[in-house]
Amino acid sequence: MNKVPMTVEGANLLNVELERLKNIERPMIAREIGEARAHGDLRENAEYHAAKERQGLVEARIRDIEAKLGNANIIDISKITTRDQVVFGCTVHLLNIATSVETIFKLVGDDEADYKKNKISIHSPIARALVGKKVDDVVEAKTPAGTVEYEITQIEFI
Repeated sequence: MNKVPMTVEGANLLNVELERLKNIERPMIAREIGEARAHGDLRENAEYHAAKERQGLVEARIRDIEAKLGNANIIDISKITTRDQVVFGCTVHLLNIATSVETIFKLVGDDEADYKKNKISIHSPIARALVGKKVDDVVEAKTPAGTVEYEITQIEFI
């Protein structure tokens, strides 16, 4: 299986969630199941069935996170020596040529992407157009909404 790029920040967030699920959620659900069993007939015990369903969801999420971390190629952007061009993990300031609106995007892995937080996947059309470019370069990104031209105004490694 191919390794998937992930920032250190993204890996840390997944590790925190994994620890919470394993050390807090899992034991709490086990206690809830035990308490519900003590109430008697399991066939008509809504608390028991709800706890078992939550247990299944938590276990599935644990497996999902462990798989993501196992397939991750964690990239520490502080160790990247090329500082003058757009690469994975950097933050890019863009000026939309048509609208003169500035946008800031951080290029992250697929699992970390969150457009509301200005984090876009390295595989997105905008990110693919930006990779390897430098400040003052103009790029065309073919998006679902049409072609957009951006000027790169700043590149940060934060």
